[in-house]
Amino acid sequence: MSRLRGALRGGPSDADWDSVEELLIAGDVGGALAMEIVERARARREMPSAEAAVRAELAALLLPGEHGWRPRSGQAGVPAVVLMVGVNGTGKTTTIGKLAQVYRAEGSSVLLAAADTFRAAAIDQLRIWADRSKSQFVAHAPGADPAAVIYDAIDAAVARHVDVVIADTAGRLHTRSNLMEELAKMRRVIDKRLPGSKPEVLFVLDATTGQNGLSQAKVFHETVGLTGIVLTKLDSTAKGGIVFAIEDTLHVPVRFIGVGEKLGDLLPFDPEAFVSALFA
Repeated sequence: MSRLRGALRGGPSDADWDSVEELLIAGDVGGALAMEIVERARARREMPSAEAAVRAELAALLLPGEHGWRPRSGQAGVPAVVLMVGVNGTGKTTTIGKLAQVYRAEGSSVLLAAADTFRAAAIDQLRIWADRSKSQFVAHAPGADPAAVIYDAIDAAVARHVDVVIADTAGRLHTRSNLMEELAKMRRVIDKRLPGSKPEVLFVLDATTGQNGLSQAKVFHETVGLTGIVLTKLDSTAKGGIVFAIEDTLHVPVRFIGVGEKLGDLLPFDPEAFVSALFA
């Protein structure tokens, strides 16, 4: 970003726009989008500086933040349901534990559903996070039908008057059609068990994966209809530009960002603060 600020020094007519475009691409914004940002920023003659023009264009790409967002059930007396999806290695199960902690800290009761039954370690890992966040837990044996786990978890949540159900799911490669079919089946089970409910489907994205993350998000969005993004590993070498590409392409808001491994290292995403931090 310091290199980008250097390229933007001076007014819009003085900026090194070729370098700006290259730096945006290097920051995982994407080639086509970087070209659009530069073209629109150069046309903003009313801006006091080239940096202000680029900041305004980047901010315009992000969906407005929804202060205090939380999942809602859609009807009285039933739990809100959050389906967590994403490929293996993105920090999905860890993020579930952190999200459970967020809602537990707010005073809500939470139940974690271990619907990633294809990876035995995933069940044990989620159980640990349930203990840490003091959440309830529902699981079947490894290899069980994930949709059955979801159904039983919702049954248990209704009986126990639980506020939020957060379900883990398998994360094998997004190109595997059987995984996508399984996710679609789970979504149908939720709709059948809780008619009229509005489950949230949060896609967990490793921010270090860059543009490959966008192709992953597209496939998951087509299958289960994403309602939000959780961007993880922003405490590492991630450049963060993928946020702009995903929101511009899918029009799905980033809900949270992960900035560490501790229970409290999940923060609500603030678009204005994010853009400001890039230029800090």
